Amino acid sequence: MFHGETVTELTKDFHAAVNHYLADCRATGRKSHKSKSVRLQLSLPREVHAHAAKRAEAEGKSIDEWAAEVLSQAAA
Repeated sequence: MFHGETVTELTKDFHAAVNHYLADCRATGRKSHKSKSVRLQLSLPREVHAHAAKRAEAEGKSIDEWAAEVLSQAAA
């Protein structure tokens, strides 16, 4: 257990803290910080995945890092 607190109490406290943070942002005119990362699932032909994995490895990146960079450039 967490020092006598239940998961329900911890969840309630977490939501209260987030609500307090958002209210403070509204009151002070600040933008709230949101995660800038999302999950994207793609279905690729095996050969495309293999070529992408080789390119990522050649650049010393994970395939996720490489794909994010390529998509970012293509979207600009």
